[in-house]
Amino acid sequence: MLSAFGTAFVLLGLMASIAGMLIGSVALVRDQRSPNGSATLKPAMKSMRQFASMVPAAGIGAFIVMEIALFRRDYSVSFVQQVGSDSIPPIFNFAALWSALEGSLILWALTLGLYIAAVLWKFADKKNDPLLGWAMVVLLGISTFFFGLLALPANPFQRVSVAADFVGRGPNPLLQDHVLVAFHPPMLYLGYVGFAVPFAFAIAALITGRLGEGWLVETRRWTVIAWGFLTFGIVLGAWWSYEVLGWGGYWAWDPVENASLLPWLTGTAFLHSVMVQERRGMLRVWNLSLVCATFCLTILGTFLTRSGVIDSVHAFADGAVGPWLLTFFAIVTVGSVGLIGWRGDRLRSPGAIDSPLSREASFLANNVLFGAMAFVVLLGTVFPLFAEAFDGSRLTIGRPYFDSLGRPIAIVTLFLMAVAPVLPWRKASTELLSTRLFWPAVAAVGVTAFAVLVGARGFWPVMTFALSGFAGGSAVRQVVLATRRQGWRGFVGRTNGGMIVHLGVIILAMGVAASESYKTDRIFTMSPGETVFVESHSFTYEGLGADRTSRRDRTFARVSIDGGQVYEPARTRYTQQGMVVGTPSVKPGITEDLYLVLDDIPQDDPQAPIRLRVIVRPLITWIWAGGVLMGIGTLLAVVPGNRSPSIPTAQPAGDGAASGSSPDRSRSALSRAFTSLRRRLTRTPTELHASQGGL
Repeated sequence: MLSAFGTAFVLLGLMASIAGMLIGSVALVRDQRSPNGSATLKPAMKSMRQFASMVPAAGIGAFIVMEIALFRRDYSVSFVQQVGSDSIPPIFNFAALWSALEGSLILWALTLGLYIAAVLWKFADKKNDPLLGWAMVVLLGISTFFFGLLALPANPFQRVSVAADFVGRGPNPLLQDHVLVAFHPPMLYLGYVGFAVPFAFAIAALITGRLGEGWLVETRRWTVIAWGFLTFGIVLGAWWSYEVLGWGGYWAWDPVENASLLPWLTGTAFLHSVMVQERRGMLRVWNLSLVCATFCLTILGTFLTRSGVIDSVHAFADGAVGPWLLTFFAIVTVGSVGLIGWRGDRLRSPGAIDSPLSREASFLANNVLFGAMAFVVLLGTVFPLFAEAFDGSRLTIGRPYFDSLGRPIAIVTLFLMAVAPVLPWRKASTELLSTRLFWPAVAAVGVTAFAVLVGARGFWPVMTFALSGFAGGSAVRQVVLATRRQGWRGFVGRTNGGMIVHLGVIILAMGVAASESYKTDRIFTMSPGETVFVESHSFTYEGLGADRTSRRDRTFARVSIDGGQVYEPARTRYTQQGMVVGTPSVKPGITEDLYLVLDDIPQDDPQAPIRLRVIVRPLITWIWAGGVLMGIGTLLAVVPGNRSPSIPTAQPAGDGAASGSSPDRSRSALSRAFTSLRRRLTRTPTELHASQGGL
């Protein structure tokens, strides 16, 4: 019964997506080609919206049916037989839906349906706008593809036979051991799928020829929301890796990790360059390309994760949907490039960069850096796949490649984060720049001196601390001046939300620099009662313990740290899978984490020595704190705030630099200049003599 209900919801989503897409596209094409087409546009748009409203209902229905099947342990449903279990706790049973290929596609379809519902609600007052119509057609086209995957090659609701004594294996043991598995994937999906909205409006702008800044205004907040979810999802994934995998790290440049980083890089570049287009009308081709590239990279990431072409702890082994995803990626990429090329003549920007010392120039440099980093990550991720496809050789591109090319880009990016916020639009003088960068420079010197005093050494980490202080001082200056000028109302809005995000990035960067450069990693063979010392901390092995359930057998070592609390790194054998995994134990702290891993345990004699790995990682908690602060900044950025600039951009007397102010402000300044000139030309000889000091 549940299998039939689930299949019905999938087919409803597929049919509604196809019907809405066809009705909308036919009506919009007729409307563009014929002046009489508008007579049929309104009823067609109404029908399309009705079909579109069925898509989120279908996604919600499929999701609920699968969760019911998982909790009822209905092993006649193929996906439940694959990942369900009688023994796993409820939270992991709930999260089992996205632990394998077919269920993850349900989550994708659900998330896309929710975004479609949000777009319908948000733009309810623009029901018959062709731009919204074409955007909805694109969203329904994407929905058609993913519901099609659920209906054909990756149907999770297939009915299968089941033995009477079948109890279920459960999901991968690594997905049964930490609560973050319930939050990390949904956050990533909300980010991945969210980029479909700005992509849809970009394609709609290209089709309709409305290539000004209107489509940017419609989608700016959607882009920020998607970027915020993706950011938080990436940080949660790094935290999960650190807490679960037992290798003491959080980012291994794994291909699946890189797949989530790629759209984040291009999305970040877009969020910066879009301000240039809004303010100066520049970078139109570049912004459209970034929006399309970001969505294309989400599809590429989905392909890498779900096709089985890579070996990764994060990837799904089943490659049934690989050719489908690759074909869809090719269609989206070629179609986007074709539309941008078709509208090339109409995408010429009316503005130009007046000076390298301007905000638009710094944003352009920022985009170059993010583009370069995206290319580095993309090349390191897909080159081994091309090598294997062409000659069968299996290559591995690891940390040395990414670190050696990524560090210089990160350092220059931190420098731009300090300089860009204080630059005015159009042009700045060196005097103005030196004035605004004085306190950020003081902060840089202070942070660097403190870091060196507490033991920081090495070019890259010390440079990171110095530029983090520089960028942090600049961001704090912006926030303080905005708050002083406008009160706490000035604290809310895109500009200051962006500064809070910058502060989160800076804290995260310092956490990465410290935890990677100054970590201590030691392995000890210890007998019960023995104590070892690492970085002024004592670790005493007090003996082994064990606990057993129907789901797993866990053997753990009791280790007291500094004579206080006892921690329990473990080796866990999961009964159904027969798989043994290490479970680390972590003592977190503001200044450092103490990380314990049980590498080896005696098989027969509990008094025999164990092998214990002890890792001390400074400031690693700052990475998670930075991620949380970036999330807070995103929330502040999407809340409507005062649109006036956070910091006055008017130049000092004699500066000669244009402030890049709004047209109204420019007109008022021009009006004052003409008034002053008229007064000078109409003064009497007596007034002129007095103004010259009686000379």
